[in-house]
Amino acid sequence: MSNETAMLLEGLEAAWAEGREAALATVVRVIGSAYRRAGAKMLVRSDGGSTCMISGGCLEQEMIEIAMQMLAGGKAGRTVFDYDEEKTWWPGCGGTVEVWVEPISPGDQMVDWLRHSQHELSVLATVIGGGEGRVWVRADGRVEGQIQPPELQENVVRTARNMLNGLSRPATRYIQKVGRHTQASPTDGQEAEVFFDLSSPVPELLIFGAGHDAKPMANQALFLGYRVTVVDARADLLAGFSNCTLVQAAPEEYAVKVALEARHNIIVMNHHLEIDRKVLRFALESPARYVGVLGPSNRLDKILAALELEGFVPTAQQRSRMRNPIGVDIGAESPEEIALAAMAEIVGLQRGYQGGYLQGKASGIHEAIQLKLDPQPI
Repeated sequence: MSNETAMLLEGLEAAWAEGREAALATVVRVIGSAYRRAGAKMLVRSDGGSTCMISGGCLEQEMIEIAMQMLAGGKAGRTVFDYDEEKTWWPGCGGTVEVWVEPISPGDQMVDWLRHSQHELSVLATVIGGGEGRVWVRADGRVEGQIQPPELQENVVRTARNMLNGLSRPATRYIQKVGRHTQASPTDGQEAEVFFDLSSPVPELLIFGAGHDAKPMANQALFLGYRVTVVDARADLLAGFSNCTLVQAAPEEYAVKVALEARHNIIVMNHHLEIDRKVLRFALESPARYVGVLGPSNRLDKILAALELEGFVPTAQQRSRMRNPIGVDIGAESPEEIALAAMAEIVGLQRGYQGGYLQGKASGIHEAIQLKLDPQPI
């Protein structure tokens, strides 16, 4: 999503620079099989040009025509694509896809949200039925925008905050019917449909250790759109990494030179027991959501035993963020295969998936089975 967001913003700036109008199409609901899921976005220019895709190619041309009509009318609206895979030219296109299309201008709240969504976790809640307006609910508690009718806004904001606090579906986007009532007044029996779009900040990976096997790890993460930082005390090894943030630091300098946050994923791969011990403690004492330690479990046991001798025993919460051995079980042997397995694990955990083979999976392909949560009732 992060690379897509950058492309959309570049497309918008280019369109406006040429004096073109633009519309943004967002997938808000998918029923059945579809190439892309809710939250996928596509930019359509008034001259018929487009940026990004909302399907595998089966919806784009029709979407362009619909969006151009909406641009001409100057109003937002919802359109529904109901495709029978056996009757289309495009294999893999089936199911029902609902798309919200809106004209978009430089000062719109959507543009600001797209810009911030690359760096900040937040929710943009848009009323697409039974009312109008949208609110931007940010992780620091700020709420921007307005929804009509006013009695709907309180419930929408509460639902958005549940998403941000992990009380609702993790890392997802969905339509929810929200009642208009508040605690102070009874419901009027009506509901509004609201699309909750949870931002996808650019994911970040920090690699501690600049050995030869760290380069494939960094390259795989970069290919997936991650920002990558490599930390090592050896300047000559750091020089071999391209397109990464490089931090030359020994363990005693981490507190000053490396700021770890909750969104960070960490891989410890110095291949040095003493340094890895210091890195692991530094990582576990931070809020980083993923701390992977390369190597077999008996090696980690030695590191943890040494940490215990110095008075540090990881809590249950800290252990829950630690992974060892790292990666999805694909029999990885080469550094490139290990990187593929490790990044597959990180992506899966970030999206709430357990991993394993899709063949034989009883639920839908895009249905998370490890972190399956239902929206909180309103």
